[in-house]
Amino acid sequence: MIEMQDVGFGYRGGDQLLSHVSLVLQPGSFHFLTGPSGAGKTTFLRLCTGELTPSGGRIGAFGRDMAELSRDGIALLRRRIGVLHQDTQFLDHLPLVENVALPLTVSDRPIDMPALRGLLAWVGLTAHARALPPSLSGGERQRAALARAVILSPDLVLADEPTGNLDEEMSMRLLELLVELNRSGKTVLVATHDLNLIRAIKPQVQARVLRISGGRVQLAGADL
Repeated sequence: MIEMQDVGFGYRGGDQLLSHVSLVLQPGSFHFLTGPSGAGKTTFLRLCTGELTPSGGRIGAFGRDMAELSRDGIALLRRRIGVLHQDTQFLDHLPLVENVALPLTVSDRPIDMPALRGLLAWVGLTAHARALPPSLSGGERQRAALARAVILSPDLVLADEPTGNLDEEMSMRLLELLVELNRSGKTVLVATHDLNLIRAIKPQVQARVLRISGGRVQLAGADL
């Protein structure tokens, strides 16, 4: 799915943020990525999508070397990856259902309304289909963003601090939806600094916990 071999990355004019990262995200796996703010969690996810190019090493995605892909090739690759951010962004003048369907519209794919309604039902937002984004709560916006992230049926779902603005109850509900995606065969990687949340959800899923420390990505031990 995603394979990194001795990958390094540093922003221009700054220190090396990640170094000697080697790991594999297997199909159907579930990973948590932890580490303090500024450790490189978001950078790691952006490397996975091809948004950033490593300063060293190799990244493979779905059997292809990212360095050999053209801009169009990277764009096609990204359609196989759904990304959920902490800060959701919607077009506030469009109803929720149209916001969720935007990836289909942008990629010139037909909109299957029964499937779209089923997706809204899965995230518990059927009653809000015609609501405008500003009227939604934080938890509703994140669940809508998750629906939008998976509308193209991606193989890999990356979530970057998706519960950072949610209370504990809403955080658990969102993670439970991500666990359901994993059980359906999707590969899921969740970046979070909330160790209590990881401990709470781990009994529901076979997950590996990765920790970024000193620029390295390591398997977290029993001290999690």
